[in-house]
Amino acid sequence: MAGMAEQRTRRSGGPPWARSGPPDSGWHGPPWWNHREEEEAGDRPRWPWRSTLLLTAFVMAGSAFAAEAQPGREQLDALARALLLGGALLLLWRQRYPALVMCGTAASALVYFSAGYPYGPVFLTVAFACFSAVVAGHRGLARAALGTWWTVHLLVGHWLYRWLPPEGDPASSWGEEVAVAAWIVAILAVSELVRVRREQGDRDRAERRQAASRRADEERLRIARELHDVLAHSISVINVQAGVGLALLDSDPQQARTALTTIKAASKEALGEVRQVLDTLRTPGDAPRAPAPGLDRLPELVEQAAGAGLTVAVENRDGSRNLAPGADLAAFRIVQEALTNVVRHSGSRHARVRVDRTGDALRLRIDDDGPATGEEAGGSGNGLAGMRERAAALSGTIEAGPREDGGFRVLAVLPLKKSRMPEEGR
Repeated sequence: MAGMAEQRTRRSGGPPWARSGPPDSGWHGPPWWNHREEEEAGDRPRWPWRSTLLLTAFVMAGSAFAAEAQPGREQLDALARALLLGGALLLLWRQRYPALVMCGTAASALVYFSAGYPYGPVFLTVAFACFSAVVAGHRGLARAALGTWWTVHLLVGHWLYRWLPPEGDPASSWGEEVAVAAWIVAILAVSELVRVRREQGDRDRAERRQAASRRADEERLRIARELHDVLAHSISVINVQAGVGLALLDSDPQQARTALTTIKAASKEALGEVRQVLDTLRTPGDAPRAPAPGLDRLPELVEQAAGAGLTVAVENRDGSRNLAPGADLAAFRIVQEALTNVVRHSGSRHARVRVDRTGDALRLRIDDDGPATGEEAGGSGNGLAGMRERAAALSGTIEAGPREDGGFRVLAVLPLKKSRMPEEGR
């Protein structure tokens, strides 16, 4: 390992291979950085041939150069080259089996130095393996391997050197041992830093994916709610008018014609609003072709309700003035859904809508005199849930239920200053 200097009689601070020539200056990060996208995609990382072959060539050439500069050490023979080549080529498996590669490279480096071969860049293989092991989560193993390596290095340099080649080699200096320990600590510290940054990057990517998924879910919910409100109201009107038309087709053809005209108008309006919603899916980010509805279209709701046989009295106490787009749309849809429910489920043919402001809130109250018919009219049962979701998006509330004197009431309170609802469809 990198511990014993090129000549044990001439040692100073720094790792031994630094005196035989600096390592490749391009070594700025762990080699597995280039394979992060493959790991995120769930694929097994490819074999790191390029980086491994470059490192192997550097280790072999650097060790040969170091051997010429250290004639007092054992010269490179077949065993030395096998240890150098084997330790470097083990790095091919560093992404798949980081623990085994860590142990294998540390063992080959120990045998190489214990045999008295020249000091050189062989420690780079251990450093690369340490990076991979720490980042893969084998922190304890990497520390244990480097700690064992340094302990054996101490034994070889201060005791076993008497019986190991080369003959006459003096003991290592304690200054060199401290320098080697410092380099080991630095490698572990850099590895930990890389591991922490990688984990933070993984967390950031996971949070971004979750945020994107949450936005997609919210958009799907918004579109589903919008389509429900549009279709529920229009189809309820069509259903009622179709029944009227069928009942009067023979006895009162003119009234049946009026019912068919109402069906045509309601279906045309529904198709237009559905097309507007679907256009946002086809061309996200583009401006819609028509503005989203608001409380300024209450007269149209009243007219449509009248076509379905429902008389609606509206009391608007300047509640629709200067509303934010999100609040305006939500208020319109709540009134629309409430009137749709009256058409579907109430035996009353009269409804009252009151719109006014109280402080910083918009209050909507929709009443009918009942009684409930008990008919589902083909509805999905999501109307009240949709109204509550719209109100909740504005930090508002919805109260819906039977009145004490009979009938049904929907009361919505929508805060105006704290509105954070997006401008849906605008």
